[in-house]
Amino acid sequence: MSFTLPSLTYPYHALEPFFDEQTMKIHHTKHHQAYIDNANAALADLPEFSNLSIIELIQKLNNLPNQKKTILRNNAGGHINHSLFWKFLKKNTTLQGSLKDAIEYNFSSISFFKDRFEKTAISHFGSGWVWLIKQYNTLSIVSTANQDNPLMGTDISGTNGYPILGLDIWEHAYYLKYQNRRLDYIKSFWNVVNWDEVSAQFNQV
Repeated sequence: MSFTLPSLTYPYHALEPFFDEQTMKIHHTKHHQAYIDNANAALADLPEFSNLSIIELIQKLNNLPNQKKTILRNNAGGHINHSLFWKFLKKNTTLQGSLKDAIEYNFSSISFFKDRFEKTAISHFGSGWVWLIKQYNTLSIVSTANQDNPLMGTDISGTNGYPILGLDIWEHAYYLKYQNRRLDYIKSFWNVVNWDEVSAQFNQV
């Protein structure tokens, strides 16, 4: 089984003016596709791993041969991270219900949650991701380096939990529109969060 690029459920211009069409197209068809191609190439001579789902694979990185571990950590990680990211994006949805209650319970208020998320993102050095994760019915905000994912476990990603929301803070995600204004990009994220999908993830795990 080879990994394939997931289709988006919306056109590339759907998130304008917050996430621009050109960046979305390049991000999806070039960057994400490259992670998939590299992961598939690395798995070509690993039949015992090639039939795993992407989540199963990143949870078994420590079982990989040493010469394959880093390339699959980076590229299988890039595939799962972006596959999640596209689902988290949609304009004009509303934070409500049990997810809203849980965020208020864990972070005191929605505004404090957003502030904490933004500060985690802006203070992360270099490339990586910021996540809202759920673990044992507790919500936490964490960041991971490069293409690491919390599902990889603490020994690899430095954290552990199920990501229910994530923001890509690699420069390729925002540089065409925002240049070095990472904070502007981070703040724009709230205009395109698909709270319906985040709520579904929250209730699923």
